[in-house]
Amino acid sequence: MKRAAEARGLRVFTPERLKPFVDEARALAPDAFVVASYGKIVPQALLDVPRLGALNVHPSLLPLYRGATPLQSAIADGRTETGVSIILMDAGMDTGDVVLQERTVLEPDETYGELHDRLAARGAGLLVDALEGIERGTLARRPQSSFGIADDEIARTLTRPIAKERWTLDQTRGPQGMVNQIRSLAPAPAARLAVDGETLKVLGARLARDGELPGMPTSDDGVAYDGIVLLRVVPPNRAPMSGAAWRRSAAHA
Repeated sequence: MKRAAEARGLRVFTPERLKPFVDEARALAPDAFVVASYGKIVPQALLDVPRLGALNVHPSLLPLYRGATPLQSAIADGRTETGVSIILMDAGMDTGDVVLQERTVLEPDETYGELHDRLAARGAGLLVDALEGIERGTLARRPQSSFGIADDEIARTLTRPIAKERWTLDQTRGPQGMVNQIRSLAPAPAARLAVDGETLKVLGARLARDGELPGMPTSDDGVAYDGIVLLRVVPPNRAPMSGAAWRRSAAHA
């Protein structure tokens, strides 16, 4: 963003703290703010600066999946639908009134990286629509409390940064849960699985089919393991490879 702005002759500010930046922002007399992929709470004093308000793009169907990792969490939970919400920000964490929201199918094999790129592009388009609407005065706002979602469901889907211990593949989740966890962490930071004395990064997996036994190569160049098929892995200090290629190399190590 910074490089793109500077290439167009736009001034770029990089404040280390937001509260001292309020006076500088006010001097610019901005019409609106747009916030995307920003990991801190924006103070109300700064949100009050733009004449038309501050818009935030959030990749979930708010009020579900507020917080830092909505994409990864929706995939890990096995959701089949997600979306993008544009909100007018308040001082809470993703709690502002929704002005635009678009739903989309979450494909069963879609990874975090693929979903991120898809919703980033769509979110940019919705932001343009929201800016046009806010300028015309036609943008309707809807409190998140009006969506009819229970408080306990909102609280259950609240997301947080993914700690390193959550990278380890949780085999208690069962095969589908493991596949979802792998999808939610691919391509980075990647799920970790300890097999035969080495820790693999697992970038792709699917459910095992009838007749696909542990340690067996599969027709799609994977290798069966504990109810799933490892399709793409990264062994320690090696390049990504198919599960079958890793199994063959491990057998001859």
